[in-house]
Amino acid sequence: MTRAEKAVEIQRILDELHPEVPIPLDHRDPYTLLIAVLLSAQTTDKKVNEVTPELFARASTPEAMVRLEVEEIHRLIRQIGLANQKAKHIRALSRMLVEAAGDGPARVPRSFDELEALPGVGHKTASVVMAQAFGEPAFPVDTHIHRLAHRWGLSDGSSVTKTERDLKKVFPREAWNKLHLQIIYFGRKHCPAAYHDLESCPICSWAATKRHIRAEARRNLERRRR
Repeated sequence: MTRAEKAVEIQRILDELHPEVPIPLDHRDPYTLLIAVLLSAQTTDKKVNEVTPELFARASTPEAMVRLEVEEIHRLIRQIGLANQKAKHIRALSRMLVEAAGDGPARVPRSFDELEALPGVGHKTASVVMAQAFGEPAFPVDTHIHRLAHRWGLSDGSSVTKTERDLKKVFPREAWNKLHLQIIYFGRKHCPAAYHDLESCPICSWAATKRHIRAEARRNLERRRR
């Protein structure tokens, strides 16, 4: 089966299992989505959703955020990984948005280049904002997507950049925004990184590469010997 043929069947299964895919990060608008995605780096979405209500109650706009000191932002997000660095990024990017707006309301930019120029905003964060806030086709690649694309033989796992490029080649452009969320939900529910039963998985049972099948068989054998 070619990569393209696999992709068609994978998309069909994902549409059946996850026809609706709400954005897992709670937000109100492009700015609060940007902040939530920035906070989610090396942190679970669940933890971000526990922290952002108090943060956004204090500051849900760039103008309000720059009125807070970094120390106060840090206090509000202290349960998040890398909280100190993220607090600095949040205030710095908010200031940039306010300064760029001049006398008007600060707005989140609608281009990859402008987003990635903001402190703490990398390509994945920019991709999520472009896809979910503005509806622009993008394929953000997180750890779930990166490992599953490799496990399914859709990419070689050499880099996140290559995974994104490979997935964009095999899936239709109009489906990217939904598919990236579908794969994330699928990975969380059906396809864990460890202790995964490939044979019972709706996709891995037929799409996993021989290398991953052998590796999982070795891990299962080791577990039985313990």
